[in-house]
Amino acid sequence: MTKDVFVQEVMAKPVTIAKSAKLTEALDKMLEEGIDPLIATQNGGVAGTVSREAIAEKLGKRHDAGLAPSALHVSSVVDGDFTSVYPDQSINVLIPLLQRYKLVIVYDADHKLIGQVGAIDLFKKVMPAGSLADIMEKFSTIESDERVVHLRRRMLDDTISRFIVTENEKILGIVTETDVAIAMRQFRKAVEEKHQDHRIRNLLVKDIMSAPVLTIDRTRPVAEVIDLMRKKNISAIPVTDKGKPVGIVTRRALLKNL
Repeated sequence: MTKDVFVQEVMAKPVTIAKSAKLTEALDKMLEEGIDPLIATQNGGVAGTVSREAIAEKLGKRHDAGLAPSALHVSSVVDGDFTSVYPDQSINVLIPLLQRYKLVIVYDADHKLIGQVGAIDLFKKVMPAGSLADIMEKFSTIESDERVVHLRRRMLDDTISRFIVTENEKILGIVTETDVAIAMRQFRKAVEEKHQDHRIRNLLVKDIMSAPVLTIDRTRPVAEVIDLMRKKNISAIPVTDKGKPVGIVTRRALLKNL
């Protein structure tokens, strides 16, 4: 546990979006700021959070296919389940909260929003224990020529937010809920509703994946992973041994080892 370090020493400026804003505006802000989730506000107060996962799911729903992405609003995906702390509390209170939530909201004594804390903010003062090999998690792979509709089904059914994309056991890229959200937005904007069911079945993982992917050797120090996550605004890095994937290190995995 860390002594004499307070929330105000690690908190960042809150990044917000109005609950009434367009969903596309929220996605653009997430990508620009490198933030997930955003804090959704209404009438000067916090209404909840909006995540890339929720946006991807919303844009992929068939019954909304007739609506342009710009016609959908943040209010349709706000999650009202969030948590908060005060700036004068010990950062020790943040550890169990961030193991459950992606973001912790910071209020002042008057219950006014003044900050937010994510995993990377916390890592400024607290370093996970163990080596990279100890911390990394099992990974899920998907072939580059797999269909995006099957990718989305696996994400939803198995609660998997990211896949390492492979071809003949070689890493080609990574595909995440963010890639799906961006792809669904572009797809629905470019393809007429009457053609969407047919066309989306021809959309492949390699068409939407992020590539090339940043990887790290399993012998590298944990501090290097955290530094890369901070600089590149990414939440996961595949771990390799002699060029082959052996695991993946995520912010969640790092938090579990605090």
